[in-house]
Amino acid sequence: MAYQLVIVESPAKAKTIQKYLGDDFQVLASYGHVRDLQPKEGAVDTEHDFAMRYAAIERNERHVDAIAKALRGADKLWLATDPDREGEAISWHLVELLRERHLLGNKPAQRVVFHEITKKAVQEAIATPREIAMDLVNAQQARRALDYLVGFNLSPLLWRKVRPGLSAGRVQSAALRLICERENEIEAFVSREYWTIASRLQQAGSEFTGRLTHWQTKKLEQFDVTNSDQAEAIRSGMEDDLSRQALRVREVERKSRQRQPAAPFTTSTLQQEASRKLGFNASRTMRVAQQLYEGINIGNETVGLISYMRTDAVNLAEEAIASIRDFIGSHYGSEFVPETPRRYKTKTKNAQEAHEAIRPTDIARSPEALQGVLERDLWRLYDLIWKRSVACQMAPARMDLVAVDMDAGTHWTLRANGSTVTFPGFMAVYQEGKDDGDEDEGNRILPPLDTGDEPQVLGIDSEQHFTDPPPRYSDATLVKTLEAYGIGRPSTYASIIQTLQNREYVAVEQRRFRPTDLGRVVGRFLTNHFERYVDYGFTASMEDELDAISRGEKQWQPVLSAFWGPFRALLDEKANVSRTEATSEALDEACPQCGKPLFLRLGRHGRFVACSGYPECNYTRPVDGPREPAEPVGRDCPDCGKPLVYKTGRYGRFISCSGYPECKHIEPLTQPKSSGVICPQCGEGELVEKRSRYGKIFYSCNTYPKCSYAVWGPPIARACPRCAWPIMIEKSGKRLGEQLACPQSECAFHFPVNASDAEIAAMLPDYTPPPPREKRAPPAKKAAPARKATAKSTRKTAVKTAAAANKPAKAETTSAVVKKPGKAKTPAAKKTTSSKSTASSASESATPAPRKRAVKNVANS
Repeated sequence: MAYQLVIVESPAKAKTIQKYLGDDFQVLASYGHVRDLQPKEGAVDTEHDFAMRYAAIERNERHVDAIAKALRGADKLWLATDPDREGEAISWHLVELLRERHLLGNKPAQRVVFHEITKKAVQEAIATPREIAMDLVNAQQARRALDYLVGFNLSPLLWRKVRPGLSAGRVQSAALRLICERENEIEAFVSREYWTIASRLQQAGSEFTGRLTHWQTKKLEQFDVTNSDQAEAIRSGMEDDLSRQALRVREVERKSRQRQPAAPFTTSTLQQEASRKLGFNASRTMRVAQQLYEGINIGNETVGLISYMRTDAVNLAEEAIASIRDFIGSHYGSEFVPETPRRYKTKTKNAQEAHEAIRPTDIARSPEALQGVLERDLWRLYDLIWKRSVACQMAPARMDLVAVDMDAGTHWTLRANGSTVTFPGFMAVYQEGKDDGDEDEGNRILPPLDTGDEPQVLGIDSEQHFTDPPPRYSDATLVKTLEAYGIGRPSTYASIIQTLQNREYVAVEQRRFRPTDLGRVVGRFLTNHFERYVDYGFTASMEDELDAISRGEKQWQPVLSAFWGPFRALLDEKANVSRTEATSEALDEACPQCGKPLFLRLGRHGRFVACSGYPECNYTRPVDGPREPAEPVGRDCPDCGKPLVYKTGRYGRFISCSGYPECKHIEPLTQPKSSGVICPQCGEGELVEKRSRYGKIFYSCNTYPKCSYAVWGPPIARACPRCAWPIMIEKSGKRLGEQLACPQSECAFHFPVNASDAEIAAMLPDYTPPPPREKRAPPAKKAAPARKATAKSTRKTAVKTAAAANKPAKAETTSAVVKKPGKAKTPAAKKTTSSKSTASSASESATPAPRKRAVKNVANS
């Protein structure tokens, strides 16, 4: 029976859509991208109009094979990947692969797009297909080529100048610069002291606070009161005035204000709000949102619960607005429905208005109805999206703001601010979270106050404050800043942050991003030498170029050409930067030993301060200041007699000889716990409890390194009933429970802890020891591909061959010595011969299998 084949990206989405389309369709998943640039140099050919060489992604080949097999019996191919550039590119790559295999033929292949996975949306998409949008594909290809050209050329430079194995990305480097610059601001910040004076007041049984705003008829600024003497003088003066005259309300100012609801979620605002309210990082938010979009089994059906979650648009479909307004009217009352529908327009540059904001696919599916049906993370994020979508179409909240000025007929003024909600409006459902420094003043409720009232003064307090440095970026504030600068796109924020963490350029402390020592060195190197390419404006302008390509306004090859020329020239120029210059930062400080300038350098375990006069001067110290004198232990080294001191190493504190490095005596801070069991191997030491570098407990002889005997389980001084080894070890497992086992691998006899002697004796005749363990063969390594022979390598090989021909006797002798007796030559060794064996057929049979380097030379020649 003929059918039509539909391709989506994920298997979860495939299951949901299959139910909507019925038996006439077969829905398969591509599992994401099916092709990518070849992972080697030259995948983007800069000499031939940026031709891109693609290769199938190995891990997804079996899914492509399944699609190819299904296509043979299909009449038509529908490409229903995600409605963005990545999805468009996946569809194009899949069609290209199928054409390469000559499987598509004359079968039509059409693109369908839907922004929510509901039966109606899917069927409408099938009814209105289109061709693959090559402008979107080209925009994605240009982005991929840019990232490749930056990464493949900048990363090797980092290997040579900073540390092997590092990598740099076009967008991630700009994000790293943001985090590093914020850390520099925090370190350079000088805290300032200031004081505030406030009075505790009471009116009609309600307590409230009045803040001193004017002193000697002058308005107080933040740093007008900067020490305790000033604050105490002001406080005493106020008390003296109040002892002569009562505090009186001089003026009451009331204002009515409306607060409008926030727009429905985009990708970035969802990530920000999930970070503030749920504690989700960006990756977790997108992972959970993806599940809600693709489809969840809610008992009687599997359905996508939200619209597409990668969007920068804030507009909603008219149908969705109408259903939300109907829901509000029926559940909250007509006064909560504004007269006209509220429509939002995005302020984000180059937003894709064809998309919708993130919203529930059915507003009638309330969070309460899904509580207990969805997993906790799914429910919490759905609850957030649902409430924001409902609130955005509700009436504004109305508030009365009150400001009360009070004095005692003197030269100073107290002010009390407060507010009262007269109509909750959208606040009955949802209020937007706040970032650092965004908290509103005046949220307190004040008692009724009128001009002439005399509130009771309970006391006057002065409070010391210190200014705080700017806070480190959180997930929410970093995404907000990236969006404000135009760095990246909605779909890339989560991957940018995750990449920085994976490369260990940033660490997360209390849900804030702190650059690591490595990240700061890499960030400084890129900023100093590639400032243009990590500049926020340049990164944003490249996003504008890519958006222009996606709209068909620009061609992608000229955009790449304009980028590559100056970038290539700068790479060549920076190839001469020294490693010291790349990893060192000059300090405004002289060496205390020799007077030369000090530098901040990167070492194996992080940054440290070192003298520029090294190796003549070997002065070093930690970044946070000179080392404090080592704390003495109070006893002498047993090896050399010098005092023992406490030190701190990579595994914590330990005891060391102060004569290091001449004396290398060390001791653990706490003595190992004794098991009371004599070592069965040496008979002298005792087995003590120790911990491996990975935290696993084992037991070893305390005479180590003289005796290296060790076992994993707690030892018991009981001989093995089978082999008579002096000890047994305790083991436990779900299947066998608590057991005693012989630690000798060739015996390994075991029995329950509570087994009687008779039961043990009954087990012995039928016990079969485990077979001896064989050493695993090392995994086969892929042969390196043969490189093109250059004139230089050909000359080198010719010289080596000539030299080998002149020394046949030596080759013969060496081979005879190296060859192990009785070891058969492998087929690979028979086929491959070195240059030396070629020169002398007499020594051919005695020559061992050549090393890889010899094979490589033969291949090159």
